[in-house]
Amino acid sequence: MIQTTDIHKSFGSLEVLKGIDLHITPKEIVSIVGASGAGKSTLLHIIGTLDRADRGTLLIEDTEVNKLNDKALAEFRNKKIGFVFQFHHLLPEFTALENICIPAYIGGTPKEVAVKHAMELLEYLNLTDRKDHKPSQLSGGEQQRIAVARALINKPAVVLADEPSGNLDSKSAQELHQLFFRLRDELGQTFVIVTHNPELAAMSDRTITIKDGVIS
Repeated sequence: MIQTTDIHKSFGSLEVLKGIDLHITPKEIVSIVGASGAGKSTLLHIIGTLDRADRGTLLIEDTEVNKLNDKALAEFRNKKIGFVFQFHHLLPEFTALENICIPAYIGGTPKEVAVKHAMELLEYLNLTDRKDHKPSQLSGGEQQRIAVARALINKPAVVLADEPSGNLDSKSAQELHQLFFRLRDELGQTFVIVTHNPELAAMSDRTITIKDGVIS
């Protein structure tokens, strides 16, 4: 479902990725681990089309992503890829429901359809009573679950998570990890997760270690 071949990426004279070959299958939870600076987040950003590789190919659901122009790439990203970051990046002026709907609105989904699906996700996550709350009125764990719902609103092929539990207390982190596996088991969702959390890495279907820009 996701295939990277010979991915290279440099920033100036610093070569961060030195030829990454990776294959991820549907309904799989893959953790990417490694020391700080190893290239984990850079690889995640390339898979997520937030950055382009200097060379190599990226296939997502049989689309050769690196051949898309900027407009087509943005549309592909919106429809096919969900993102969850360490800091939830919810917009403070909008409610939980409105935050979840934003990617759907960007993709052209009619408001009534987007709201209906967002409400279904809120119910699934036991957050229906928080739908009208602003991010500042939510706990850290609730904010991150709203961010997960936002990532899911367009029914993406894959959700990419960068240190998703890094800013949570241990109880909220454990609940978030369990949520990922419930989404995999019940909705067939694929996840690629960059993490320093050894418990999450151990739970994953597969753990990939990056060291000095290559998979070790």
